[in-house]
Amino acid sequence: MSDTSPRQLSVRIFRVRPEQPAEGFFQDFQLLETTGMTLFIALNQLREEQDPTLCFDFVCRAGICGSCAMLINGRPGLACHSLTANLPPRIILAPLPGFELLGDLSVNTGKWMRGMSERLQTWVHSQQQRDISRIEEAVEPALAEQLYALDRCIECGCCLAACGTRQINRDFNGAVGIAKLSRYYLDPADKRDTAQYYDVIADENGVFGCLSLMGCEDFCPKHLPLQVQLAFMRKKMLEFTC
Repeated sequence: MSDTSPRQLSVRIFRVRPEQPAEGFFQDFQLLETTGMTLFIALNQLREEQDPTLCFDFVCRAGICGSCAMLINGRPGLACHSLTANLPPRIILAPLPGFELLGDLSVNTGKWMRGMSERLQTWVHSQQQRDISRIEEAVEPALAEQLYALDRCIECGCCLAACGTRQINRDFNGAVGIAKLSRYYLDPADKRDTAQYYDVIADENGVFGCLSLMGCEDFCPKHLPLQVQLAFMRKKMLEFTC
């Protein structure tokens, strides 16, 4: 007869306060696994029943906001999409590296993402005054699909946490920045020429800094074609110099 009793989970969580960063430590928690339990559910249960000071982020519970990204047994992922049934009974959780630490598992990805957006100017550049009462110009379906795919980025930071290049170069804009800029390079509404893109992305912090280790694409929870976009932008920048 098979054992149908729930598993006892051991969850080791990194605990730290930003005012005392040198005093970080791991704390062990125990809880029983329930059917359909995700790490998001487990963390909320731990906070409600065992330690109300436990700090982590969440908003949507649907893999859309990207807030609950963390290191799960050393690999970046979303807590709301990680079923405990797919994990071993001993789980180790830590904050994403490379971002401002707010406390425990909570990091300030938004601050970094905004800074990246401002550096790379990831918005439509046009001299024309937009008339919102007019119907938008038609876009070829294939191009529209490309733009839609790149717009699905949730800025969770998983690609940056998995990026070997960024662990070496903290100024590297990462796949998230390059893919976002690629989205506007493809957009016919953006009137910048290649030279303007070259000025912001063609250096060691952009397309020429990537070591092509593929960590970004391997751990993107939305399965975006990040390496394809990086190769595309690198090709366009190289063609510009020839």
